Amino acid sequence: MNHPIRISVVTFVIALYLFILGVSNGEDSQQKISSDLTILTVATEDNEALQRYLRSAKVYGLTVKVLGLGDKWSGGDVRIGPGGGQKINLVKKELEEYKNDAKKIILFTDCYDVLLLGPAEKILGQFKMSNSRVLFGAESFCWPDENLADSYPEVHRGKRYLNSGGYIGYANDLYSVVTNEPIEDAGDDQRYFTKIYLNEDLRNEHKIKLDSKSTIFHNLNGATSEVELQMSEESPYLLNTAFNNQPLVLHGNGPTKTVLNSFGNYLANAANSKDGCVACWDRMISLTDVKPENLPTVVLGIFIEKPIPFLEEFFEKIVRLEYPKDKITLFLHNAAPYHNDVVNNFVTKHSPAYAGIKTILPTDNTKEWHARNLAVDMCIQKTCDYFFSIDGEAHIDNPYTLKLLIEQNRGILAPILVRPYKAWSNFWAALSSEGFYARSNDYMDIVKGERRGLWNVPFISAAYIINGTLIRNEATKPSYINNLLDADMAFCTNNRDRGVFMFVTNRVDFGHLINSDNFETTHINNELYQLFDNRWDWELRYLHPNWSQGIDPNTTLLEPCTDVYWFPLVTERYCKEKVEEAENFGQWSDGSNYDPRLDGGYENVPTVDIHMNQIGFEAQWLEILRLYVEPLQSRVYVGYHHYPPFASMNFIVRYKPDEQRELKPHHDTSTYTINIALNKVNEDFTGGGCRFTRYNCSVTDTKVGWLIMHPGKLTHQHEGLRVHTGTRYIMVSFIDP
Repeated sequence: MNHPIRISVVTFVIALYLFILGVSNGEDSQQKISSDLTILTVATEDNEALQRYLRSAKVYGLTVKVLGLGDKWSGGDVRIGPGGGQKINLVKKELEEYKNDAKKIILFTDCYDVLLLGPAEKILGQFKMSNSRVLFGAESFCWPDENLADSYPEVHRGKRYLNSGGYIGYANDLYSVVTNEPIEDAGDDQRYFTKIYLNEDLRNEHKIKLDSKSTIFHNLNGATSEVELQMSEESPYLLNTAFNNQPLVLHGNGPTKTVLNSFGNYLANAANSKDGCVACWDRMISLTDVKPENLPTVVLGIFIEKPIPFLEEFFEKIVRLEYPKDKITLFLHNAAPYHNDVVNNFVTKHSPAYAGIKTILPTDNTKEWHARNLAVDMCIQKTCDYFFSIDGEAHIDNPYTLKLLIEQNRGILAPILVRPYKAWSNFWAALSSEGFYARSNDYMDIVKGERRGLWNVPFISAAYIINGTLIRNEATKPSYINNLLDADMAFCTNNRDRGVFMFVTNRVDFGHLINSDNFETTHINNELYQLFDNRWDWELRYLHPNWSQGIDPNTTLLEPCTDVYWFPLVTERYCKEKVEEAENFGQWSDGSNYDPRLDGGYENVPTVDIHMNQIGFEAQWLEILRLYVEPLQSRVYVGYHHYPPFASMNFIVRYKPDEQRELKPHHDTSTYTINIALNKVNEDFTGGGCRFTRYNCSVTDTKVGWLIMHPGKLTHQHEGLRVHTGTRYIMVSFIDP
């Protein structure tokens, strides 16, 4: 009798053996397929474009042989005109050993502007389906000689003209093609192959065809709209919507380099929705275990090209960078006399801690373009490892920024900085046809932090790090001059023209941008007026750090008198600067009933005061009421809601013994009133305070920056208590009269 358990075991063992054998044969088969395809490319210089290409090959299990690495490039400037004959001569030499091999398949592609997007199995399968011996990529433009357009065979669907950036074929046929006639290194490779293709005898002899429907090669020039990036959890891919296929070799020919770079941020599993930024980990280094004395040297360039708000905080953040100061040499260009005091204070107080400093002042009359180039030259003179350029608008809030940028190990890398509450950032992810800003599909996700990672982009500004190897190489040395372009545009245009990649990263939050576009310097304390343009920084400087406790339902409210509430609102600095603005204006009312500032010219309960509209602060004050006072009111006076709050009477009152020392009992023409102490009792003055007559309750121990909120018209008659010495300042608002 058969034993069922024994049969099951035997069956399982046999099945397992067959499975392992199948997997083994599958792996062997895949390796065999890969070995059937030889991939060649030409690169005389090892750079980030070549590394991107080789990475894409590795992702799909492809092995590439790089020809000419380390050689001098003598193939002309193919970025702006014909050239590339050197590529043919290098391929010709490499194919010598395969010239009689009718079975070996060779794939050639350019590399600096190419991505490989599929395994050998798919590439070989598509090639064999083409029923050709040699297959070239195709494009929509007849280049470099458009006069040959009519000589091309008709194509009923797809691209008609040959592109030499990618071709595949059997070794013996390819050898015959590349040796058909001599070509100078500076000759044009596309013209060379076009001439052969248009020769009907040669075309038929070697069965030369064009990949008109992009089954293998997709050339982006003139065809960017045909392809769409498809995101997936495993690995994004490119879909050709015109022919419903997935190209296997993507070529950013002509002016489409930035489009290729954008695709390259995701394709070849550079990033996916499951793992995020995969390519971020490529080539990273760690400074964790590096001793301070062995850390890279840095030239830190600071550029202040115009008046910029919150520059004090900018310099504080420079000082707080977590990097040994004796490894940093400062280069400081200040073109704004307005900032002389702040700059001098920073230099005097902190420059001795750094390895050195070069300062260029407004009186030197050095233009921005030249100052930036001088900073680059200083990096060369110091043999610096990195140049870290920071504009005054770039606030580096993360003190580890410098270390993190170095560890990411890219040639040029910018931390993504955004104006808070805005979509304005320090990078462009795409360019218009005129070379200016264009919105990319992923831009908003990036600036909002919904996508995190590393992106190759066409434009950066405000803050970035440059590897010293690029600076010391004359072919890649940054320059900030290009015709009449501004410095940032010139820098980025020159980098793009030289094929130098510029990356941005938001893997962590690094900082933010200041908006200096509308910064007026006509006041004593100009940042006080920056609530609209730079709310984030305004709050950090002027909003009381405990303001949010007032709207926290778990916080016990301070109620010194019945229905009178006490809240922290603004900082002491705000109060001090507000008083300075009022005193600088100086046109205090005389405290009489006659007040020409009011409709009708009569004030029933007059004070010595200055209105907010007199010092240009009315709009800002109404915004303070909306953002910071209304939430406090909504918590304490439940059931009353008027949004936004309105107040036409907003003024600073001055009390002093020899002027106006007190105020008689009165009701305010308001639904509710706020009263903010602007200076310190028992230090700046004695006496003072507010007494609510109905409750016989006084608030005298006022706190600078704290507001008293109380009902206005009906229940809370009050008086200003006498000031005995000094000067007392308060800010008053009659809200919703």
